[in-house]
Amino acid sequence: MTAQNPKHSVVDGKIETRIDALREEINSHNYRYHVLDDPIIPDAEYDKLLTELAELEALHPSLIIPESPTQRVGAAPAGGFAEVRHESPMLSLDNAFNEEAVTDFDKRVRERLKVSGPISYAVEPKLDGTAISIVFEHGRLTRAATRGDGTTGEDVTHNVRTISSIPLQLHGNDFPAFLEVRGEIFMPRAGFDALNEKARKAGEKTFVNPRNAAAGSLRQLDPRLTAPRPLDMFVYSIGQTPGRRVTERHSQSLERLKDWGLKVCPESDVAEGPSGCLRFYHQMAELRDSLPYDIDGVVYKVDDLELQEQLGFVSRAPRWAIAHKFPAQEQLTTVAAVEWQVGRTGSITPVARLEPVFVGGVTVSNATLHNFDELKRKDVRVGDTVIVRRAGDVIPEVVRVLKERRKGKPRKVKLPGICPDCGSEVIKPEGDAVARCTGALFCSAQRKESLKHFASRRALDIEGLGSKLIDQLVERKMVTVPADLYTLSEEALLELDRMGPKSAENLIASLNSSKETTLNRFLYALGIREVGEATALNLANYFRSLDALIDTTEEELQAVPDVGPVVAAHIAAFFRQAHNREVIDALVKHGLHWPRPEGVANVDHQFAGLTIVVTGRLSEITRDEAKARITALGGKVAGSVSKKTSLVVYGESAGSKLQKARDLGVETMDESHFMEALSEQVLR
Repeated sequence: MTAQNPKHSVVDGKIETRIDALREEINSHNYRYHVLDDPIIPDAEYDKLLTELAELEALHPSLIIPESPTQRVGAAPAGGFAEVRHESPMLSLDNAFNEEAVTDFDKRVRERLKVSGPISYAVEPKLDGTAISIVFEHGRLTRAATRGDGTTGEDVTHNVRTISSIPLQLHGNDFPAFLEVRGEIFMPRAGFDALNEKARKAGEKTFVNPRNAAAGSLRQLDPRLTAPRPLDMFVYSIGQTPGRRVTERHSQSLERLKDWGLKVCPESDVAEGPSGCLRFYHQMAELRDSLPYDIDGVVYKVDDLELQEQLGFVSRAPRWAIAHKFPAQEQLTTVAAVEWQVGRTGSITPVARLEPVFVGGVTVSNATLHNFDELKRKDVRVGDTVIVRRAGDVIPEVVRVLKERRKGKPRKVKLPGICPDCGSEVIKPEGDAVARCTGALFCSAQRKESLKHFASRRALDIEGLGSKLIDQLVERKMVTVPADLYTLSEEALLELDRMGPKSAENLIASLNSSKETTLNRFLYALGIREVGEATALNLANYFRSLDALIDTTEEELQAVPDVGPVVAAHIAAFFRQAHNREVIDALVKHGLHWPRPEGVANVDHQFAGLTIVVTGRLSEITRDEAKARITALGGKVAGSVSKKTSLVVYGESAGSKLQKARDLGVETMDESHFMEALSEQVLR
């Protein structure tokens, strides 16, 4: 088709009809080009159509709509990225690094589902890009957000609108009124090479790898800078479609997404059982270098969506999916020295200083040796030739020493007897792989790292309190514990290097703002060993108050999702220490406070505040679901019956726990009455 000059081809009264026809035709060509890979007109003809539409819209701006093909760029630069709370968490995947882990995953799936036959898995390459969530309302792209911490991401809608392979208006008309899709934004290898070549010719800095290039392009504050970047996207799942299941199988949902104009990975397939999954893995490994985009493994997902729901989730990952990673990239280099770093919990960690080597897209000069036992096991010595490995964003590590290349007598490494930072004694308890400094709060390394963690974005998010400033505050003995931060004055801050009146004023304002936080952020900020963001959120949701958490037992802690015996021991030990309670008390006295924990239902229910034990076999609901409902209604779930137990809910074949409850006079409730109680939820 040849486009005509709009001044001659469109007569008065038919302009709107012509504009609509142009948009429909251009969108159809976009679909054929990006999704079907089957264009039917040359680029020059497509450009004519787009030019005609742009000219008509320029003459009649009142007819411009956001989803017009001409509106991919044009928004003013953003002042920052707004936070977006995902409709449902964007969880990470558990990893498998060998074939045994894949067969174990399949075994767990079949055992949980109680099936003996093979399971069908949707299989697809694991793209090395940036995860994204996109919302379409009535077919129109209305919001796009990064994964962030899985619960909250950044609003990058304006930048995503510039990516030509992502439709602004869905194709067809049978899509849900509200559709959230999830996928990966990436930069194809050819586009990456062209982008770097252009940068080199202009004397500008080049990108290290396509993943960094995609992430950096997506986070440009000015979408006009993102627009020329060669970004692409594959959609890999449907996130939310309230009140409607689009298909019965994941593989079918990919076909529907494709029908609606969204790109899906052409290598996606369905495999039967672990053997089929592994065949796909080896096929992708062979194709890896010839694919037009980077992948770092493959993903297996139970194809049946109903079975996915039955399998459910653990705290951070679905039980029905796993990522099978390719072997990490490795290179040879030499150990120039081994130094010891003091972590924020006092751990003394050996770090290999390496002759710089390019591994996995970056130059590596340091690698972890994990701990002293690992260093001894691998027998790493200064001067050794070693294999260093880097897998994705994982810290590079020394994999193996090439002892056959040793020359002379390379120097063995010994565990230091005193802390390299503060001079305190270093101890290594029997059976513990980690050596620790005994200096605790006297060790400036621990103070610095603890304060940096406390002020970090995912913790108290104290803007302006960076590493160099914390170093100064600790070195000048202005701050030794977190509470000291809230005693700082603008006058005292002005004494610090490179601190002006405005910076001091902003920091004080940020400190005051940080006093209003959430319980899970506060718990994470305390730096308790093994308590990351997900565990902190589970603790906050379960106990609902700091006092309840402080006074709990290790046994009850293990009833919290994602908390096992080791983590429970760390948490209980932390709160047993008087100086840790003093730190918390001081922070509360300086005004730190929080509302009801995120994710907890605001309800007034008979279970609120009760400690409840669930025992026996339930027929209408699983025990895990029962525990989750109790927690959401304000109750606490315990694993054993004691005098502190408020209620025992029991199903069929309830045994010793039910008998013990009756012996202790603890109230009991059968399943039918329990289900009635659940239905009586009343919002405040």
